[in-house]
Amino acid sequence: MSRILFLSQLLPYPPDAGPKLRSYYVLRHLAQQHRVTLLAFTRPGDAPRAIDHLRSFCAFVHTLPMLRSRPRDLAALLGSLLANQSFIIRRDYLSAMAAKITALLQDGQFDCVHADQLWMAQYALLARGLSPGIKLVLDEHNACFQVFQRLAGSAQNPFTRVFWKREASLLRRFEAQACAGFDHVVTVTEEDRAILQPLAAAAAAQPPPFTTIPICIAAGSPPPPPSGVPALLFVGGMHWPPNAEGMRWFARQVWPLVRTACPQAVLNVIGKSPPPELLGLLGVQAPGYVPDLDAYWAQSAVFIVPLLSGGGMRVKILDAWAHGLPVVSTTIGAEGLAYTTGQDILIADQPQAMAAHILALLKDPALAARLGQAGWETLRRRYHWETVYQAWDAIYPA
Repeated sequence: MSRILFLSQLLPYPPDAGPKLRSYYVLRHLAQQHRVTLLAFTRPGDAPRAIDHLRSFCAFVHTLPMLRSRPRDLAALLGSLLANQSFIIRRDYLSAMAAKITALLQDGQFDCVHADQLWMAQYALLARGLSPGIKLVLDEHNACFQVFQRLAGSAQNPFTRVFWKREASLLRRFEAQACAGFDHVVTVTEEDRAILQPLAAAAAAQPPPFTTIPICIAAGSPPPPPSGVPALLFVGGMHWPPNAEGMRWFARQVWPLVRTACPQAVLNVIGKSPPPELLGLLGVQAPGYVPDLDAYWAQSAVFIVPLLSGGGMRVKILDAWAHGLPVVSTTIGAEGLAYTTGQDILIADQPQAMAAHILALLKDPALAARLGQAGWETLRRRYHWETVYQAWDAIYPA
């Protein structure tokens, strides 16, 4: 049994977003065989019952509030410019978190520190100086710099493009050095491993081993066929730039084609901070964050993933498969997943092709049901956490 200090940038419960789903099920698996202490940032919306749930299987749960404000962001931006450092990494550094980790490492005995996402790498690396023999493991949900590199490539505003390009360059340097400082790096896709492993090798004389373990969720029971109501569904926080960018593109380029051919179609966009462009569009509802999505899953016929940038895996597709919904995605939206085009997912990168796929599913319930069932089968075979996450046992042997 290893004694693991698990560092998370988000409180990983409820598992209602991609990063939280990854963290939650990894934490669940590790806690079955090891003594795990969770240290996580919290947000104002996190409920005490969520912490109580995590304490039901973690040895200890410690939390600190994530402090975000416009003045702090401006200070982080200024510091980023002066120090030539990634804005996001500097923004998410809180001295209180560093002090808490230092206190835990000094007062308790840990064999390993697990950094969940790149954002927690800077804290995990503190352990090297405090406990030289401790094992450090980094779980990379994305090749993070690539997300901003892609955002820069598609940005229309020249100032935004310059900012994303700078951030991508600085984050690439940080990500290479961070990976090189760990004893083991886990990626969620082979594509990310192929990008990050050479960067770590160039930054260290003895680079760490890399392992790919995909994001997984609970497969559950076979779902019912999708609703016959001509309703489309997208789920994802629009505070994450790739989600907002993708939905703006869909609203401008694809949705008018769908509505022209199927005037009764509706689009439900679930996630906090929806772009203003979505508000007021005919047939579009954007209620923001919704804690319980059961009604939306039950009343939807098609799930859309119109992403133009991003990295890692889109857990939203796994969720759609778990609910038996057919998925229409861009190539980038489905990146990192094992799928068969036309069998368990439909892929389109042009507006006309995406609209055609959506309309075909709305008009043919049998096709939608076959695609949704095939997606659930793929989820059960390849992305069920109770089987796939046994791969973590080679990294944290009992």
